[in-house]
Amino acid sequence: MTTADLWHHFGRTRAITDRTVPAAFHWTWSQDDGPGTEVLGDLTGLCVGDLGAGAARHAAHLATRHQPARVDAVDASPAQHAMATDLYSHLAPRLRLVPCDVLDHLRTTAGTYDVLYSVFGAIDFTEPHRMLPAAVGALKPGGRLAFSTLAHYLSGAPGQTDVVPADIPAKTPDGERTTMRRWVLQEQVWTKVLDEAGFTGIETTILPSVTQGPRTASTLLVTAVRPTT
Repeated sequence: MTTADLWHHFGRTRAITDRTVPAAFHWTWSQDDGPGTEVLGDLTGLCVGDLGAGAARHAAHLATRHQPARVDAVDASPAQHAMATDLYSHLAPRLRLVPCDVLDHLRTTAGTYDVLYSVFGAIDFTEPHRMLPAAVGALKPGGRLAFSTLAHYLSGAPGQTDVVPADIPAKTPDGERTTMRRWVLQEQVWTKVLDEAGFTGIETTILPSVTQGPRTASTLLVTAVRPTT
């Protein structure tokens, strides 16, 4: 049996109505505020990886506006990869759409990337003790990881004080209700697990939500570096 694609429905409506390359890059949950690509540094000539890229909107922005050598938009969801291909395949070869499990991809690309990032992507949905060592291994020495994740649950409850997931609602392609795992951790927990994975220069920033509503949330922005030695 194959695993159901729990991302089948995500972003489908927007893909029909909005086929543009985004003019801006946002880290926040609301996607309308906060810092942008300056968090990643100068990407000119660099090899960049988007972990859990979805429809590759963030990757398309970087590929068209920041002169990287290449952006690899990695996502395991067949539906998301199909949307990304439909929207942005014309941006090849600078944008490369990679239909692959993120962990498998990182483990076969040791020392490849100057920068890795995730915007509420695969780092949220993969066991951190497996994801973060794979990420540090895929970076070149001195390479940078940046990711945004929920600073707390959408209910307002605080993040976990240990590396444990929560089951959150999801839907199968045929609309059946199910759940998937998401890691919503407090700042100090992310710092500890990044340190254990071998990262250094770890910094965390809370970006408060500027919008109101039942599913708004503050964003936790995290950066870290693979040591040079």
